[in-house]
Amino acid sequence: MINGETISTGAPTKTCPECGMTPALEVLKSAAGYYIGTWCNCGPYARESLYIATKELAEAMLRRGDWPRRTI
Repeated sequence: MINGETISTGAPTKTCPECGMTPALEVLKSAAGYYIGTWCNCGPYARESLYIATKELAEAMLRRGDWPRRTI
């Protein structure tokens, strides 16, 4: 992970500097699995969690505010 890739390591939290959208945390899916992150009009904005096995588990973690955080 590089600095600025997650909100906790410096990605702007207010708006995407490219499209101006304010990204919100949500459960997203990639080829590697589900994760908690943000998406803006430009595409994936930040991946805040490690990959999570199921959508249901990721949604429960997001509701609780307790998920496996990515670290540098």
